[in-house]
Amino acid sequence: MEDLEAVNLAADWSDISQGLRKDLGHQLHSQWIRPIQLGGFCEDTGTLDLYLPTEFSANWVQDRFADRLSLAWKIARSEVRNVRISVHPGRRKLPDLSLGGDGHRAANDADSSMIAVAAGTIGEQGFTSSVGLDPSLTFAAFVTGESNVLACNAAQRMAANEEPQFSPLYLKAATGQGKTHLLHAIGHAYLSSHPRARIFYCSAERFMVEFVQALKQNQMIEFKARLRSFDLLLVDDIQFIIGKASAQEELLYTIDALLAEGKRLVFAADRAPQALDGVEPRLLSRLSMGLVADIAPADIELRRSILESKLTRFAPLSVPEDVIDFLARTITRNVRELVGGLNKLVAYAQLTGQEVSLQLAEEQLTDILSANRRRITIDEIQRTVCQFYRIDRAEMSSKRRARAVVRPRQVAMYLSKVLTPRSYPEIGRKFGGRDHSTVIHAVRLIEDLRQRDADMDGDVRSLLRQLES
Repeated sequence: MEDLEAVNLAADWSDISQGLRKDLGHQLHSQWIRPIQLGGFCEDTGTLDLYLPTEFSANWVQDRFADRLSLAWKIARSEVRNVRISVHPGRRKLPDLSLGGDGHRAANDADSSMIAVAAGTIGEQGFTSSVGLDPSLTFAAFVTGESNVLACNAAQRMAANEEPQFSPLYLKAATGQGKTHLLHAIGHAYLSSHPRARIFYCSAERFMVEFVQALKQNQMIEFKARLRSFDLLLVDDIQFIIGKASAQEELLYTIDALLAEGKRLVFAADRAPQALDGVEPRLLSRLSMGLVADIAPADIELRRSILESKLTRFAPLSVPEDVIDFLARTITRNVRELVGGLNKLVAYAQLTGQEVSLQLAEEQLTDILSANRRRITIDEIQRTVCQFYRIDRAEMSSKRRARAVVRPRQVAMYLSKVLTPRSYPEIGRKFGGRDHSTVIHAVRLIEDLRQRDADMDGDVRSLLRQLES
């Protein structure tokens, strides 16, 4: 009976959630309603528990959506008389920012959303510092390419000894493209050159939680003094600095105070400052007054370089070149998924004693691969190749043997084999009914030319970028 009740509650919640999505819109629903988890239902009191992952999100939903949620549940189930919104009881509570004393705190764990403070004490061991930064996220471990070189260079300049030409630095990138890595790297590099520096690192959501707590505890004077005593301010996921106008105002004043003293500020978000929702115009102007550095999605060359940079960790286990190329070609959504896929593949091979192979990768990474795979058609390949080489689309199926036509046709056949699951005979039929042996010859020829001819390799790489973007 309990299992049946849980199923019925889940079904009702699915209907309620879909209705709220239509009312609130995709963005608000995705950010605040979708993370809600169903708790237990007490028949005696008619109370249904709804859980959220953080105190901040629970307070936000309680303030803005509690009445709507309560009404929706009462309509769906007459026995629900009260809806209680709280933090999931099984979630580890984050420690509060210490507002008193000398500001020293222990190193943080792997939770990147927590606040980390660098403060120092002079003692027999000399000056010590603790910031809770991930020791693996350094500039040395950050692989650069065309898509992220500007952001990386700007981040290094921000951490250098000389005064930066721009502040604040605003890093804009989609999830998993490296903005958090650069935030940690700035912290490490700045501490290396300024060992007595005081660093404040947190997520925007955590900043607002700490602000509200200080407000409730009448500790705003201490909070402001501490916040403005830092030499380097690092704030991640600034897109969550919404709501509470007083918290935004305090961040605004903090930015002004730190900039006036020549301090350094770095913010990171998944969108441009002007695209932030619910943020006051004055704060938007401060966030965009320095340098806004984009990190574009990694292209195939950068993805391959990132994978190759990780291979030394797995020695003596070897990862074949065709596996690296396969992962770089197919896992395109973000770098975090790319590295995660490699780690999963290698871990499986080590635990089972198997060799890493293309077949093993296809078998064990089906979820990641299916989520990333964009279906590219042969028609799309032919159209792109014809535009690239400036030939008529009809030449893909014609019988002409002129070199200016044959080579682009062979490139299109090669790309069709690389980027689609089509067989040689299927590809041949799309190119004017050609025999499968003709397609095999074209694929092998282009593979050979890529090894010997830099121009041909450059053409193919350019076409791959266009087709996979």
